[in-house]
Amino acid sequence: MQSRPIYFKLFIAIALIAALINPLNTSAQQARRGSVTGKVLTSKGDLAENVSVGLIGTGFGGTTNNAGEFSFKAAAGTYTLIISYVGVQRIEVPVTVVAGQTTTVPQITINASLSQLSEVNVIANRANRFTRKISVDAAKIPLANLENAQSYSTITSELLKEQQVYNVEDALRNVSGIQKMWDATNRAGDGGGYFTLRGFVTQTRLRNGIAGLVTSGIDAINIEKLEVIKGPSATLFGSVVSSYGGLINRVTKKPYESFGLEIGHTVGNYDLSRTSIDLNTPLGSNVSFRLNTAYNYEGSFQNYGKSRSFAAMPSLAIKANDKLSFLLEAEVYAGRNSAKPFFFFYNTPKDMGITDVSQLNIDYKNAYSNDNITSYSRSSNYYAEAKYKFSDKLTSQTVFSNTHSFSNGPSPYYYLITDETAVALDPSKPNLPGNNNYIFRNDQSTADSKFAATEIQENINGDFNIGGMRHRFVVGLDFQRQNSRQIYYGNQYGIAPINDPSFDYGAFNKQLVDATVAANPLTNANTYPYIYRTNTYSAYASDVINLTETLIASIGARVDNYQNKGSYLLDGTQSSKPFNQTAFSPKFGLIFQPVKDQVSLFANYQNGFSNPGLFTNASNESVIAKLQNANQAEGGVKLSLFDGKLNSTLSYYRIKVTNTLRSIAGLPYFAQVQDGTQVSKGFEAEVIANPILSVNIVAGFAYNDSKYTGGDASIIGYRPNTAGSPYMANFYVSYRLPESAIKGLGIGFGGNYVSKNKIINSAAEGTFSLPAYTILNSNLFYDKAKYRFGLAVNNLANKRYYTGYTTINPQRLRQVVLSANYKF
Repeated sequence: MQSRPIYFKLFIAIALIAALINPLNTSAQQARRGSVTGKVLTSKGDLAENVSVGLIGTGFGGTTNNAGEFSFKAAAGTYTLIISYVGVQRIEVPVTVVAGQTTTVPQITINASLSQLSEVNVIANRANRFTRKISVDAAKIPLANLENAQSYSTITSELLKEQQVYNVEDALRNVSGIQKMWDATNRAGDGGGYFTLRGFVTQTRLRNGIAGLVTSGIDAINIEKLEVIKGPSATLFGSVVSSYGGLINRVTKKPYESFGLEIGHTVGNYDLSRTSIDLNTPLGSNVSFRLNTAYNYEGSFQNYGKSRSFAAMPSLAIKANDKLSFLLEAEVYAGRNSAKPFFFFYNTPKDMGITDVSQLNIDYKNAYSNDNITSYSRSSNYYAEAKYKFSDKLTSQTVFSNTHSFSNGPSPYYYLITDETAVALDPSKPNLPGNNNYIFRNDQSTADSKFAATEIQENINGDFNIGGMRHRFVVGLDFQRQNSRQIYYGNQYGIAPINDPSFDYGAFNKQLVDATVAANPLTNANTYPYIYRTNTYSAYASDVINLTETLIASIGARVDNYQNKGSYLLDGTQSSKPFNQTAFSPKFGLIFQPVKDQVSLFANYQNGFSNPGLFTNASNESVIAKLQNANQAEGGVKLSLFDGKLNSTLSYYRIKVTNTLRSIAGLPYFAQVQDGTQVSKGFEAEVIANPILSVNIVAGFAYNDSKYTGGDASIIGYRPNTAGSPYMANFYVSYRLPESAIKGLGIGFGGNYVSKNKIINSAAEGTFSLPAYTILNSNLFYDKAKYRFGLAVNNLANKRYYTGYTTINPQRLRQVVLSANYKF
């Protein structure tokens, strides 16, 4: 039998040591502690449940129960008890804790709605402001991280604000195991930026636990937190918004019951200029309105390139009565952007005789086209939620989500070619000494492309004791409809030298593109349409069972009926027939807490699936592909030690995917066979720590071993070009001056390491790698109750580096960012 990897043994050993040591520490501390109790109500007299309360500057704190009551132990001494959350002035109450006695805090009334309290911003103590104890969306059941048998990571709004991160793509640098592959393409239905997670491509398609597609870069102005839920997750979320590697969920800011206004402006090199507004106001009794909006303009580190974007996110919270509440939200994005350079391979790396970027003569600061070639994109999401509380133990959530995206315009890209290919395509080009001296200029455009999706979901959540065991469950029904009319087309713009200072690259401009498009009217023959409609009907259930106080089991299942209504060409001709498929997706989990609420040993089985659709087989017949399945086995340990000052997740996973499609070489038509398999396994570690009062740390490490294990002989044993880099690491350290000094002044430093990335990798095509890189970032901030100033330097060392899969994409050089915010 093959021995287990050393890192798997290591994290099990750490867990056992923690289990042995912590009870000794805990028992020694108990004798010197007292208890703090109290009750929290809203200004309307409602019981404020799930509100975190703590003693400032310490790790002591707790969370209110469904009666609004809290109780926790703390070391003897004099403290300030604090409750703080977005847009509301924090509440501070002096508290003296006496060893061996109980201190009862007078009743606390806070000015916030119940919906706002479900997304508390700064919890408890809490100097450890980069954590969240509870997630509502990760399991569709309110669970603490140590009660959830699945791995997930959380990025808080406090971390985004401190690092001066303004978009979701940059925010994800704080998560272990996720890597950006492509920037957002701004194409309708495309889903924004592309990332790889656990060896599989994923995108940001989820908003508040339900579909919320954005096709451009996603502004973080209304982000309360980001959740990266790892591993196949189709049981609870379906196959449309999740991938085999996991999914990214955006949790938005909610309205609250008092006035608040924050205005910010940011400037930086590359002509960065950004203005943002966060306005909240009550609209009479039990109604609150919030608007988050931002306008962003930025140039490029290259000689051409610019982007303009606008985002507006209004939301309205209505409390009809003590049992019924409504939440209405919208997201509207619009932008006009120049394309960022993408280099594809026209000839294979093997034919070109190259293996890495250093063997090419790419001009890093050259956009290779004029920045007046722009495309327009627009995305909108509309979200409506109704919550009904049957009792303290049973609630209903009905959700409606509607998303639309639109794009129109060209997006230039370039093929890397040999000199022989350049001469064949354009005989006027000289066959220069050496090789690979040219690029072939193209574009992939969209013509009034539209994509719409509607989702309706009903969730019943319960929390009951049955047979002496606690059951927390969700039962849900889900309907999703996709209606696509995406029209892709492309044109060719000739051969250009890859690096010639005398060549006029700016002549590849809007006038040339417009004239070329006008000369080539769109037809069935020269377009690539994605015109289709699908309906998906699903039912799912999940139950988290406390078998004992320290042993928790979870079980779930989904039945999913996918209905494809057929595909069509530009003129309406049907190109593929309708078909239906039904999938069953189970999940299981187990948690054992050797030290309750401090150490969790976890294991899970997670399932994912997808509907590949129709393909052409070796007999030139159109057949329905079988369901693809991904099955994950994962085990690890979660820690929350030293009163929450050290939070960590260590995990080992193995994912196997079956029924993947591959091409059949040598046939006169595009033929495929469905016999491929892929295995992806690896280790991830994440630490969020507050070792001393003024210091916060976020760090992570990930290793992924992904390879094809079945299919064509030319790829078996090779790492997929979608899997990204096998080794990744991230860290961020923040220091705030103690309160005795200049309160609010702080500094942060961090970075990311990414190992070599094989973007082309097979026996037939050869192997081409993007080089490993380390990117460092720093920031300085001065944060007061009414105002905030920040200075950030991203890519501190001015490192030249590339991302991509199957492509080479140059990334931004050093950028200095200065921001100022004022709160009214």
